[in-house]
Amino acid sequence: EVQLVESGGGLVQPGGSLRLACTGSGFTFDEFAIGWFRQAPGKEREGVSSMSLSDDTDIHYGDSVMGRFTIFSDSAKNTVYLQMNSLKPEDTAIYYCAGDAQGWGTLDPEEYDHWGQGTQVTVSS
Repeated sequence: EVQLVESGGGLVQPGGSLRLACTGSGFTFDEFAIGWFRQAPGKEREGVSSMSLSDDTDIHYGDSVMGRFTIFSDSAKNTVYLQMNSLKPEDTAIYYCAGDAQGWGTLDPEEYDHWGQGTQVTVSS
């Protein structure tokens, strides 16, 4: 059974940083793509970043996080990270990681088969 577990959320002041982790099990790590998505209250789910684990140069970022967030992986730990810098109040949301068994890696949530439970990120002073 494919499982994805997020960790690393919390409360941070504007301008601060957080690193989220998505640890996977039950699948061959480098055959998947992992995407990070977020959803704020009253808003649609938004694609944040994605990475094809078979090609770590195949990376995408949403326009709102470009230049501030970085996605990277550690295959030895079956984990994909999302480093979030220069955080803004509008980054406040529940952050989800998702797995795409086709391995393509896009920012379209419809492409993803497996989802974690989410982790709350709150940016506030």
